[in-house]
Amino acid sequence: MNIERLIAMANDISHYFAAEPDKAAGAASVADHLKRFWEPGMRRQIVAHLHAGGEGLEPLTKVAIERLAQIDPKAMS
Repeated sequence: MNIERLIAMANDISHYFAAEPDKAAGAASVADHLKRFWEPGMRRQIVAHLHAGGEGLEPLTKVAIERLAQIDPKAMS
């Protein structure tokens, strides 16, 4: 999938969970959503993009993707 589209989708998901008062919980919710609903290839792409600098990713999205990389071995394959 086009990385620009993945960035936009991940940022949109973060916007939804940004309303949580605890930002760590918000990031965890985003990471959980990505793990549950995104295909492994999409998760690998977004993690690789973050590790390449993460251009276009918002701060909460970056934290969430880093957490995703920690909890989802398929995102690192």
